[in-house]
Amino acid sequence: MTADDSFGRLDDDDCPAYTMGRAAEILGTTQGFLRAIGDARLITPLRSAGGHRRYSRYQLRIAARARELVDQGTPIEAACRIIILEDQLEEAQRINAEYRRTASLRTAGT
Repeated sequence: MTADDSFGRLDDDDCPAYTMGRAAEILGTTQGFLRAIGDARLITPLRSAGGHRRYSRYQLRIAARARELVDQGTPIEAACRIIILEDQLEEAQRINAEYRRTASLRTAGT
């Protein structure tokens, strides 16, 4: 990997740049919390060559949302399910909007 490749990854939300300890510190939570949301399959951290968990900024945003729900009293398993359902709903809405846009273009063209 060249220096240019490395600098390009600084803006990559999916780059697994954070260790478990650093991720927990950023989120103000424990490593056990990160393990628990991993066990619930909310996020799946990548592994370093040595087998250590590495988290991306995108995964940290998801973990922060889970922490927010847990801090409000939602059980961790329920918080993970809520976030998964929110994501599925957002995707369904995106697909529906695209379908409507395509259908509108077809109708306008006839």
